[in-house]
Amino acid sequence: MKSKLFLLLLLTCFYAFGQDYHSTIAQAEQLYNIKNYAKSTSKYKEAFTIEQKNSNDYYNAACSAALSGKKDLAFEWLNQALKNGWTNLQHMKSDTDLKTLHTDKKWDKLIAAIQQEIDKGAVGIDKPLQAELIAIYNDDQTIRQHYMTALKEFGNQSKQADSIAKIMGYKDSINLIKVKDILDKRGWVGPNKVGAQANMTLFLVIQHSDLETQQKYLPMMREAVKNKNAQSSALALLEDRVALGEGKKQIYGSQIGYDSKTTKNYVLPLEDPDNVDQRREQVGLGPISEYVKTWDIVWNVEEYKLMLSEIEKQKKKTN
Repeated sequence: MKSKLFLLLLLTCFYAFGQDYHSTIAQAEQLYNIKNYAKSTSKYKEAFTIEQKNSNDYYNAACSAALSGKKDLAFEWLNQALKNGWTNLQHMKSDTDLKTLHTDKKWDKLIAAIQQEIDKGAVGIDKPLQAELIAIYNDDQTIRQHYMTALKEFGNQSKQADSIAKIMGYKDSINLIKVKDILDKRGWVGPNKVGAQANMTLFLVIQHSDLETQQKYLPMMREAVKNKNAQSSALALLEDRVALGEGKKQIYGSQIGYDSKTTKNYVLPLEDPDNVDQRREQVGLGPISEYVKTWDIVWNVEEYKLMLSEIEKQKKKTN
């Protein structure tokens, strides 16, 4: 299955496309992870009746559909992914989730259509840089998918999750060196130069980096958003991470903490909880009540305000 933008705690960077859409997509992802492909397919179908869709979600939905034996639906969603900008042909050809589609006549037709889009979009695209960034993207997201699976199967404190986390840390350090070199030499390269997926790689890698690195490149990303070379919803997540790292409260409520004693997740210290949804809407994020459902959190602003001082104390202990 294609790498995802939802990754527990380490990658809180899903783009919320509406108050129910986000949580429904998250449920579909979770069902895929436990190999309940039929129910995952149904959840994706439900999500696509709600609001805006993107190419990643259509692609992931196609994977669930193919694995549940719904070939026609898989092709329908792959074509929708293509219409919404999906052009990672190399990944699609090697994705074992789609193996059952390879003998269908529609497969060759789809491959040709994607190649045609790639050729059309190649004008002005820095192909070597695009390829480098997509490789980093796949590396970044694949290890996180493995980590998510380990968390679900073995738990937060398991040896399996800890082992994968160490590998992930090593991979992140290598990818960060590559991305910093690109940013320092080329700036925040926009999708018009490398394509949407490669452009997203810049944010993902910086999002996973240390505070000092995040602080260094935050102004560059702010400028990139102004120039339409980065998405405001992604910037919001980086703003939250930096704020918390500096001992301040987050602005958009994107960062989630985990209490090992209660084994429950919670929203890390948040500025002005009453108006968080207004701020989220301004940057293209859905309501926080829907966002936090992914972590089995029930958002109650009055309860949160009562707990906030305790949450702040807990955050200081972990710093």
